[in-house]
Amino acid sequence: MSRKFYIATFGCRTNQADSAAIREDFLNSEFEEAGHHRDAEVIVVNSCTVTHRSDQQVRQLARRMRRDNPNARILITGCYAQRDPKRVSRIEGIDAVVGNTRKQELVTLSDPEQEASSQQVSGSPRIEHDNFEKKRAIDLQEVTIIGGKTRPFVKIQDGCDAKCTYCIIPAVRGPSRSVPPEQIIQQVERLIAGGFAEIVLTGIHIGTYGMHLTPRFPLDRLLEELCALPGLGQLRISSIEPMELSRRVIDLASTTDRIAPHFHICLQSGSDPILRQMLRPYNTGRFLGIVQEIREKIPQAGIGTDLIVGFPGETEADHEATLKLLEDAPFTYLHVFPYSDRSGTVASKMTDKVRSETIRRRADELRQLSDQLTERFQSRQLGKEIQFLTLTEKKKGFREALSGNYLKVRVAPSIPGNQLMKGMVTRREGEYLHVDEASSR
Repeated sequence: MSRKFYIATFGCRTNQADSAAIREDFLNSEFEEAGHHRDAEVIVVNSCTVTHRSDQQVRQLARRMRRDNPNARILITGCYAQRDPKRVSRIEGIDAVVGNTRKQELVTLSDPEQEASSQQVSGSPRIEHDNFEKKRAIDLQEVTIIGGKTRPFVKIQDGCDAKCTYCIIPAVRGPSRSVPPEQIIQQVERLIAGGFAEIVLTGIHIGTYGMHLTPRFPLDRLLEELCALPGLGQLRISSIEPMELSRRVIDLASTTDRIAPHFHICLQSGSDPILRQMLRPYNTGRFLGIVQEIREKIPQAGIGTDLIVGFPGETEADHEATLKLLEDAPFTYLHVFPYSDRSGTVASKMTDKVRSETIRRRADELRQLSDQLTERFQSRQLGKEIQFLTLTEKKKGFREALSGNYLKVRVAPSIPGNQLMKGMVTRREGEYLHVDEASSR
C-alpha cells in the first residue's frame, strides 16, 4: 500500500513552484497525496522566512500538525530551514530540517530508517543543510500538474545578487541562477499539450533571467520564443524589479494577447531617502516613468507593487511622500508588508527603529488606499470587454475567473474551468466583476 504525503506551503510563488516539484518527486516515488495532514504518514512544511511572522506561523503549524498526527514524519524545508536550521530543529516533534540546497533529498529523508544513519544526537532532528554553489545555471524543476489545477508555475530563475539592506533572501536562496531556455521551452510545450490555458513564469529575481547564462539569453528573448509556441494560451510574469523590466518586455506585452497585461513591480517606498537607505537602485522619478510607460502602452494593464512600512528611520514625512506618490501613480493594488528585522541584514543593525503602533497605523492607511485603487480600477472596466481565465473550483452559484489584468471575475457556473475567455463587464459587486455572457478568446 502506498504511503501518503502532505505538503504545506508558505510564502511566494517561487515556493509554490518548489512545492509542486516536491510533490512530483513524491508521486514519482509511489506515494499518494493526502487531502489533509491528519491522514498523511509524511508531512513536508515548505517554509518562508521573509518576516518574523512567517517564522512564527511555520512553528505554530508544525506544532499543530504534530498534535493532530503524532505518528507522521514531519520534515521542514524552505527558506526558514535554510536561514536558521538550528532554531527550526528545536521545534518539538520535528524529524528533519532540510535546507533549500537539499530539497531533492526529501523523499529519501521521509524514510524512518534514515534516522539510523543520522549523525545527530539521539532524539534530535536530522539537519541537511549546505551552502549554495556558485554556478549560474540550474536545471528545471519539471512538474506535471494533475488533479484539476490551473495556472501552473514554471520556475525559470532562482536566487538574487542584490544587496537590499532589509532582505535575507540572497542568503537563503543563493546567487541569481537561470534555467537554460531550451528546458523552459520544452516544459511549456508539455504544459500546452496538457491543456493548460495560462502558465505563470516565476523566480526570485525574474528580471535577471538569462543574464549569467553563456551566451546571455535575456527575459524578453525568452518571452518572444514562448509566445511563438503553437497552442499557447497566456503567459503571466510574476513579480519583477523595476530596473530589470526592459522596454522590450513592455513593447512585446503591448502587441500580443499571449502575455497577460499584468505587471507587479516592487517599489518598497515612495520616499527617495528611504530608497537610498534600502540600497534600492532607482529613485521615485525613474520608477514612476516605468509604470507610466506601461499605462500609456497598455491602458488596461493591472499594475501592482510591494511596499515595506516602517523601515528604520522612516519619518512621517517619508510616509506622506509614499501616500502622495501612490495616489498619483497608476497602481491598481498594493501589497503592504510591515517592516520586520531579519538577523544578518544591514537594516537589523540600524538603531532608529519605528514604533510598532506607528507601523500598524501606516500599514492600515496604505491598505485602505489599496482598496480605493482597486475599486477605482474595477469601475474603469464597466462596459468594457476583458479577457479572463476560468478557475477550477466553483463557488456557490458561480465560477470564479481571473482577468488578464488581475481582477476577480464572476461567470456562470456552467462554464468549464481552465478556459481562456472574453466578455463584457456588466457590473461590479464587492471584489468581483460580473460577466453575464462569455465567449472563447
